[in-house]
Amino acid sequence: MSVFARLVEHLADLLAPLFHASAAAAAIVLFTALVRLLVHPLSRAAARGRRARAALQPRIAALREKHAEDPRRLQRAVLDLHAEEKVSPLSGCLPSLLQLPAFFLLYHLFSSSTIGGETNGLLGHRLFTAPLGGRWTDALADGGMFGPAGLVYLGLYAVVAAVATVNYRRARRTMAEQPAPAGGEVPGLGAVNRAVPFLSFFTLVSVAVVPLAAALYIVTSTAWSAAEQSLLSR
Repeated sequence: MSVFARLVEHLADLLAPLFHASAAAAAIVLFTALVRLLVHPLSRAAARGRRARAALQPRIAALREKHAEDPRRLQRAVLDLHAEEKVSPLSGCLPSLLQLPAFFLLYHLFSSSTIGGETNGLLGHRLFTAPLGGRWTDALADGGMFGPAGLVYLGLYAVVAAVATVNYRRARRTMAEQPAPAGGEVPGLGAVNRAVPFLSFFTLVSVAVVPLAAALYIVTSTAWSAAEQSLLSR
């Protein structure tokens, strides 16, 4: 924690001439971008995996028709098909999973009053008027939704809502392009598929409940993901 805190402080010092009082916030955005660059090769592999899984859809539809009365055999056959074609159904999860340590580091760093037995000086940093260690409830208590800190959160929510809308439309478009399952849907799968596009908007809840520093990580990472997926899907 103390090593990571010094890293953020050093980045903030480097960015201070450009961003002044918001230098630590800019350092978090830069740190997030560096993390995303590190996992970009995995994101490219995940994009290839998505294309490969899309190519398997006609064969999976045939398996659903063949094993419509036996869900267990259908599941086994689908897994065997992925293994035969060397396509991992979980490859798309790796970029997100590898980012979790960085996110939790930021979360704990800006949730702790002390680091290594000393006062956590990072809690004094701000994004404009909003403390990086504060939450939306703190902003509401200090000036309300349209107060100085509340306006910072409204700006973040606007960015998150825009990115979530882009992701929602992409997910709906991807699902519409997939062939309808022959022999009917797997029970319960239709409801899950209809709910998946709306998960993009869960980011709004995350931003509301985590410290502002962690919220900046979420906002930067989701915006990066939207741009990255758009480029990799071409």
